[in-house]
Amino acid sequence: MNNNHTFHIPVMGLAFTIDTPIKVSHFGIDSVIPLADDGLIENMRKYYSKRYRLPYVEIKSGEDDYRAKRIRSYLDLVKKISDDNFNDVIESAMEMGASIMRYVSMLPDREITKEFYRLMDKIPTKDEIARFIKNNIHQGSIDVNIMTKVDKDNYKSGEKLPVEYNDAHAALRGFAESDLESSVVLSAGFNPRLYGYIEKFDCFYPNAEGYLRKKIILKVSDYRSALIQGKFLAKKGIWISEFRIESGLNCGGHAFASDGYLMGPILEEFRTLRAELTSTLFDIVVKSLKDKGKPVPIAPMPLRITAQGGVGTADEHQFLLKHYNLDAIGWGSPFLLVPEATVVDDYTRNLVKDATEKDVYLSDISPLGVPFNSIRDNTKDKEKTARMQAGKPGSPCTKKHLSFSTEFSETPLCTASRQYQAQKIASLKKQELSVAQFEKAYNSVTEKACICTGLSASAYIEYDFDTSVDGKGVSICPGPNIAYFSDIMRLEDITDHIYGRANWMKRTDRPHLFIKELQLYIDYYENLIQDTIEDFSIKKQKYNLNFADTLAKGIEYYQSLFQSNMPYFHTMRESVIRQLAQLSDTLEKLRMRAGETSHCIV
Repeated sequence: MNNNHTFHIPVMGLAFTIDTPIKVSHFGIDSVIPLADDGLIENMRKYYSKRYRLPYVEIKSGEDDYRAKRIRSYLDLVKKISDDNFNDVIESAMEMGASIMRYVSMLPDREITKEFYRLMDKIPTKDEIARFIKNNIHQGSIDVNIMTKVDKDNYKSGEKLPVEYNDAHAALRGFAESDLESSVVLSAGFNPRLYGYIEKFDCFYPNAEGYLRKKIILKVSDYRSALIQGKFLAKKGIWISEFRIESGLNCGGHAFASDGYLMGPILEEFRTLRAELTSTLFDIVVKSLKDKGKPVPIAPMPLRITAQGGVGTADEHQFLLKHYNLDAIGWGSPFLLVPEATVVDDYTRNLVKDATEKDVYLSDISPLGVPFNSIRDNTKDKEKTARMQAGKPGSPCTKKHLSFSTEFSETPLCTASRQYQAQKIASLKKQELSVAQFEKAYNSVTEKACICTGLSASAYIEYDFDTSVDGKGVSICPGPNIAYFSDIMRLEDITDHIYGRANWMKRTDRPHLFIKELQLYIDYYENLIQDTIEDFSIKKQKYNLNFADTLAKGIEYYQSLFQSNMPYFHTMRESVIRQLAQLSDTLEKLRMRAGETSHCIV
């Protein structure tokens, strides 16, 4: 794994990173393509085929296995274009041209950069340049993302298709059959059926030297989840090449809140148990490979540990890398302000640029029923409001990726769809609800938005695709950290910011990422208490108490961490310790409130 950069660009939405590798991989930057929307993917393939004068034959939605074919064909196209872009950088290097200068200028300040400038100071031979390129200039990885739970059944002529035609299964097959030599990022939870499907593809197994043509990255929220999922796949002979740890709340997109476990303690556990995790999984993989009669590597393959969610300064970046021995850090939301890297329409990008803490909020708009980061005044919400005012709540369901509810029919419906919401509202009207109860239930139903179209609309707008069916409403899902960035940036600007060569965060009141996440979790805990007050149960009460206990232990960990003599905390130590004391006091008051509520109800 040759990684010149110490950051990667995670998947964002269904469109925001849909073509990011074409834009950045030739500069050595790793990025992730979302595979959820095969319709968008087919449009992107048509667009780039025309742009680069490459042959294109449409893969129509009625064809057999069209979803996997579309994904495979697009990934092959992205690889070809990205490889050609990288070859241009290599050719530029032979002449010390502009492309290689740009590549090197964005690297971290280390020996590669110094060696390059030493070469420039003299007249290097072709052999010297070729040797430098071979040893130091690498292409960024073109990775893909599959949300494991977004795996709906599919139908043809009213008949349900076999499970391998499910959304996530077909996406996995498209990636497995593509020309890419990269990784699939599996996110959004544990899907045993999908994980079992992985073992059907030889490309996920190592050769005797430990080389993997296709690798698995698991996005996880804690060590326990990593161990459980890692063992499950290891028993099938599948090696996990990377555990990508994401903050439960201080992230973009869907927020899979942990049970009060904070980023710092989670990373500490990975740091402490990393060697044990590697050896445990390797032993299981070896046994499985032997049982399957497949080649067995003599030593464990590389196992990377990375983290993402709310990182915003060069000091935080370096601290996480060094203190927790991480291999890379994910920088997501700030790249929404980098037109050279992501696909965001002008209105939405400016909305993101000008957003404050009050504008970025945790919403209930996702049909998945999982809290979803959103931003106020996005055009998808405006579109939704206009429909409600016209007496037509809900959206036309054209993509059907999130059609899971069987409440009103055997054929699953999306809870954001017009069909579902009309039936649900009619059902509510038949119940004997008070005005307040009905209003609350009605708002809960109509809050859902069609994020299938909303998260892909930016690409339709930017590349002038047909929007007559799905409209131009854009959903945008940055993490809370975006409130502290307020400028449109070039690729060089954001890399300079990440590596401490420039500061593109003008605000000086941003809390440390650990403090910000803790604040978010305490706010989340307060909402848990309120929910328990309104709908009390012993189970909820017990969960809340455990949640608070876990947060309290996290605060103790941070108090010890920030009182240490690490240079990263030199300028902020006193203010952070003061903030921790205040947050600890807030947590205790909330715990008392929760206890009093329980006592009164019981």
